Amino acid sequence: MPLYVYSIAAKDHPLRLDGVSGVGAEPNALRTVTAGSLCAVVSDIAEEIRPKRRDLNTHQRVQELLMADGVILPLQFGYIATDDLAVRQALESNEESYLGALGRLEGCAEYHVRASQADEAPLLQQILQDVPEASDLNDRIRSGDRDPSLPLALGEIIAREVQVRQEALAAGLTEALVPFSREYLAHPPSGSDFLNLSLLVHDEHKEALRTAEANLAREIGSDIDLRFSGPLPPYSFVQ
Repeated sequence: MPLYVYSIAAKDHPLRLDGVSGVGAEPNALRTVTAGSLCAVVSDIAEEIRPKRRDLNTHQRVQELLMADGVILPLQFGYIATDDLAVRQALESNEESYLGALGRLEGCAEYHVRASQADEAPLLQQILQDVPEASDLNDRIRSGDRDPSLPLALGEIIAREVQVRQEALAAGLTEALVPFSREYLAHPPSGSDFLNLSLLVHDEHKEALRTAEANLAREIGSDIDLRFSGPLPPYSFVQ
């Protein structure tokens, strides 16, 4: 029977799974498949699992339950194995690398940091003050010059300056936060965000990270929306 695979852990993990059900419309109890010094937390499934809110929440709840008792390698939502044998073979063939990853993640959690320009007005005003060419174009448009090339030229300057300044701000925020992490990954920003950063933070540094977060939020001002989330299972740092 196919298995939904949640996490990989060392065999000596407490694995308190009694009474915990997995994903699916008719969820089965969680169980483990063990090979050597490793085990995988799985549940039997008889249906195709799609990323519905109910199953996404179940997947995340299982990871957090396991993470509370010890280090795990959390798998991304939707990992399916054909049967117990396939899981056992994967554990056996990758035992050394999985044990190495568990050691690397011991005592750590993932934190996400995102930033966007909550209010662009102060930034646009600053660009007009700092860039004479933009200021001249803006003045001509506001005085009634109907040259259709003016708004396009001004828009290009503004877009370029916004990108340069946001990239510089993202680099500054990253530089300020990375010292609290054991590892970090800078992801491509999406949507209106200009920073999308994952930090692998050891428990002994989490309070310092929260203090740094509060200080940075005050320093950058209310026109920047700085968002932290965590502690989370370290999905981004499982290879």
